[in-house]
Amino acid sequence: MKFCFPLALLVALLCSFHPPDGVQPKIIHVYVALCDNDSQGIVPVPRKIGNGNDPENNLYWGCGYGVRTFFNTSPDWMLIRKVKNPAVNILERCIYRLRRKEVYLIADAYKGARIRQCTVDFLNAAANNTTDTLHVNYLGQDQTLELKTAPLICYVGHSALMDFQLDSFPQKRGQADKSVIIMACASRVMYNRAIKASGATPLLWTTNLMCPEAYTLKAAIDGWMNNETGFQICNRVAEIYNQYQKCGIKGAKALFCTGY
Repeated sequence: MKFCFPLALLVALLCSFHPPDGVQPKIIHVYVALCDNDSQGIVPVPRKIGNGNDPENNLYWGCGYGVRTFFNTSPDWMLIRKVKNPAVNILERCIYRLRRKEVYLIADAYKGARIRQCTVDFLNAAANNTTDTLHVNYLGQDQTLELKTAPLICYVGHSALMDFQLDSFPQKRGQADKSVIIMACASRVMYNRAIKASGATPLLWTTNLMCPEAYTLKAAIDGWMNNETGFQICNRVAEIYNQYQKCGIKGAKALFCTGY
């Protein structure tokens, strides 16, 4: 007996690994300002995890709930490339691919003392004002990722605009409709004007003090990839935040919000 593999199914499987030529895969860009006791206006954390020049042990990157470690150990994501010092202000870049879809997540760990530049770069990306490209290889095929096409832009770290003001905010360029996630304390208040100027949609931000650990980021991204509404994503993130922080679901739901 001959086994006939349906041609349509075979084509679908192949397309799930590689997009057609000229078609950009979905990209998520995450900006992480490393925790730094010396240069940021934060409540000091233990010195080992609060050194903004040490990504390996940093609270927001190399610790158990830091972005790199959390996504490295996630069954949903696969690390396909790690780059040391890809730019002057960035200590490490990790590129992940979603195992079941053609989705890439680029996470950049900025030096803690360069939080201002991290903030400016994040806002420029939200305003569709970036020209960076990356080259990755997956299953033997080269892929060029144009970061300007990323529909989701995320920030993780200290609420930088509590420490300083920017003279001006990047203004929206073109017709791109970006969504942003800002995992930082009171980000709805602190980043409101900046995000309005960028033209991006605030998918998820916060109303009060919070711990920007990566389980909340992943939960929000999961909801976004499932095409959930902002309110559904808020509820999803509140549940996971309460699971880890034991703060009570009522308080957790009050902490996360969407839109203006």
